Amino acid sequence: MPKSAESVNSLPASVQVSLEVLGEHLRLGRKRRKESLRAWALRINVSVPTLVAMEGGDPRVSIGVYATALWLLGRDQALRSLADPQSDTQALAQEMLVIQNKGRRRRV
Repeated sequence: MPKSAESVNSLPASVQVSLEVLGEHLRLGRKRRKESLRAWALRINVSVPTLVAMEGGDPRVSIGVYATALWLLGRDQALRSLADPQSDTQALAQEMLVIQNKGRRRRV
């Protein structure tokens, strides 16, 4: 078996849980459509073991496979908003600190 990437071995626990939840949601979507593992794997163009790994939240499965599964469920549009800069509250908070600090320096 190939050596796992260090990034896969050092995933934050919350990221792993999120992948597992996503995989479970994708599995439920497949089952609600009454699609077998084999049929769904063919539609995604992956092997059944890869599909099983994706449904288990395996971080070694490419994002393209996850994205194609979302597309089959009609949810690929959701990918566009995942890292939307307008929703990046952490960056906004950092920008506000910079602006506030600049204002303090001018007053001195």
